[in-house]
Amino acid sequence: MRVLELASVLAGPQVGQFFAELGAEVLKIESPVGDVTRTWKTSAETAAPATTEASVSAYFAASNWGKQSLVLDLTTAAGQAALHALAEGADVVLASYKPGDAEKLRADYATLSARNPRLIYGHLTGYGPHNQRTGYDAVLQAEAGFMHLNAAGAGQPPQKMPVAMVDLLAAHQLKEGLLVALWQRERTGRGALVQVDLLSSALASLANQAATYLVTGHDPQPLGSGHPSIVPYGTVYRAANGRQLVLAAGSDGQFRQLCAALEQPAWAEDARFQTNAARVQHRAELEALLTQRIGAVDGDVLLAELERRGVPAGAVRSVGEALAHPSAAAMLLPASGNGPAGLRTVAFRGSGWSAVAALGPPPALAAPPPAEPGL
Repeated sequence: MRVLELASVLAGPQVGQFFAELGAEVLKIESPVGDVTRTWKTSAETAAPATTEASVSAYFAASNWGKQSLVLDLTTAAGQAALHALAEGADVVLASYKPGDAEKLRADYATLSARNPRLIYGHLTGYGPHNQRTGYDAVLQAEAGFMHLNAAGAGQPPQKMPVAMVDLLAAHQLKEGLLVALWQRERTGRGALVQVDLLSSALASLANQAATYLVTGHDPQPLGSGHPSIVPYGTVYRAANGRQLVLAAGSDGQFRQLCAALEQPAWAEDARFQTNAARVQHRAELEALLTQRIGAVDGDVLLAELERRGVPAGAVRSVGEALAHPSAAAMLLPASGNGPAGLRTVAFRGSGWSAVAALGPPPALAAPPPAEPGL
């Protein structure tokens, strides 16, 4: 399968790497200045000695493994002609233009599919195909309710999540739409236009928080890392040895096992805590007891005992600790040559097939094409 990636930043390139990991040929078509994320470097990157290609930032590397780079200036007739020739042999095009911009560049679905009726065109926008607003993740997190819910508590400042979650949610929506379109093409022989916007993707992912409002009329309020309808679930506790941990007791049976592990069986018989509904009503009292008791025990010993008893719980890890854990090994892409290490986007497995074992590193920005004669 051949994929032409006209998209930039995160959501579209995530989809491009997804297909590259499944064995597709992905051609990343960039303007002469390149994907803007090539320049989004952290202070740690700029301060450290250069170990990778200068045009490959860590942010760019997050979504561009396994691709080839091709620079085309789509504001020129030559650039457009080159794109049209490539589209004739492509299966999928990924685009992230504001509404109307693709048409100006003659890179829109109608233009490209006229040359290739089997073409599947995935178009990402911020607010839908008829809204000119530019969509950026941080703004969408604010507008879709995520920042409000992610505050440390009621009355606390709203907080953006530390990864571009709305971009990633939109990427998943686009993957699903494109896979459905590919399946449909097998039956009909026709391509399709698949449109995904960041706002709809964010709203679709509010899940139980949205349902709470729609069913009850009650606007969900921030609880820090706590859960609105399960207790204890998500709150961070600090053990005597400094270990920070999270509990996720989703059933009354798991709560009883938690009480046994903490040597507090009476809590499981307390009317305030016997059922999840009661625990939600008496959240503050239970969390105060848990904070005090967990603060008096060794966190690593407790986590081992909870695992033995089948109670969902885990240590709070840094990103580095999470990636260094043996369970993360299958998700890592090894560094090669002058390229950085990386992370897979494909996390599923199947019987009889697998993702590509080895991918090329994120591509350097290709040299611009030669100037047109007479310019």
